[in-house]
Amino acid sequence: MSKRDVEYEIERVRLGRHLSRGAVRQLLTDQAEYGGWELTRLRRYRDGTRDVWIRRRIIRVHATV
Repeated sequence: MSKRDVEYEIERVRLGRHLSRGAVRQLLTDQAEYGGWELTRLRRYRDGTRDVWIRRRIIRVHATV
């Protein structure tokens, strides 16, 4: 399997400004540890909200007959 054949599932999460930096870090750590997600991009806006893009590999099982 080459690098080009790798497919990812991507999810965008909007986080409110009420969440502290530590709470966001813990949330992303839990997603990575238990869900297999990795951080792709994080964008923080002036009002304090954050957009987070996370991804995980899609593993396809090819049945051989």
